[in-house]
This record gives sequence, C-alpha cells and structure tokens, in this order.
Amino acid sequence: MSFQAYLDNIKAKTGKSADDFRLMAAEKGLTKTPDIMAWLKSDFGLGHGHAMAIVHLIVHDEHRKAGPDEKAAALFAGNKAVWRKSYDEIAEKITTFGPDTATSAGQTYINLLRKGKKFAIVQPSSGDRLDVGIKLKGVAAEGRFEEAGNWNAMVTHRVRISDPEQIDAELFDWLKSAYSAA
Repeated sequence: MSFQAYLDNIKAKTGKSADDFRLMAAEKGLTKTPDIMAWLKSDFGLGHGHAMAIVHLIVHDEHRKAGPDEKAAALFAGNKAVWRKSYDEIAEKITTFGPDTATSAGQTYINLLRKGKKFAIVQPSSGDRLDVGIKLKGVAAEGRFEEAGNWNAMVTHRVRISDPEQIDAELFDWLKSAYSAA
C-alpha cells in the first residue's frame, strides 16, 4: 500500500485530512510520537500503521515541506557528503535508460523511479559506504549483487559500494535490468 493510500484510507475512515490532524495535534500541543499515537488510536480508532502515517507527517513536517534538492542534500550531509558525487553519477546515468526516469528523495534514501514506480534506491549509509538497492524479483544473487534480506523490504538485492570505482558497468547493467522490469 502506498503512503497516499494510507492517507486516503484515513480520510475515508475519519473524515480528516493529514492537514486536519496536523492542526489538531498542534492545538493539543502533541509533538511526541507516543502521545500522538495514543491520541490517534483512542480518539479516531486508527490502527498502528495508519496512526504512524499521521505521526510521520506531524513529526517530520519540515522534511515534508523541503524541496527535492533540500531532501537530497540532507541525505548527503556530514560524513556522507563524500558520496554525493557518486549519487549524482548514478542519477545522471539512469536518465539514459529512458525519458520516464525520475528520482525522489525520502528521509533515508533516494528512490530511482520509472513512470513513478520504484526500481532501485540509493542510500548513503555512512562515510565509508553507499548502498544501492535493486528491485529484480527472480534473479539470483551472486558476488557483490547480494540478497537485500532485512536491509530494505522495498528491494530484492543490494550492492554495497565502498569505492566510487565500484559504480561501474556491472552496477548499471543491474539497474538497467530493474528499470526494464519496472
């Protein structure tokens, strides 16, 4: 279920939009996750997942208002800044896959999209590593193309990049395959 689907279901159930909840929480002085969760569950009968969607919007409102460039910059702040050039290379290269590619920065990673559908993610994990998650169902993991496991449920495989030289033709072949499958 997409995040927007969560919000649509919440509105259908409660008659309240995300902005309504944001305003009500501010009026009540609710700023902490446990307090907001208890309020949403008791007053509106929301389940855990739906309540967390609203909490995310309330607690992370600044991130929601940030533009794409600001969101990406936040991901590459501090010791992760060393990976910005590598990410930019990946983002530039995927545009050659087709005119329907896009990127979308979230709080912890950047989505690589084809017609709005995620085919891969890029996550600066630390100053010493950049992780690339690839969505390729039914493809065996081998070598540095490993199973994603519990690292991120949105992708099937992960490639750990510890040197910018590892952003190579092999990586782009996997990304191109995921793009084609999306």
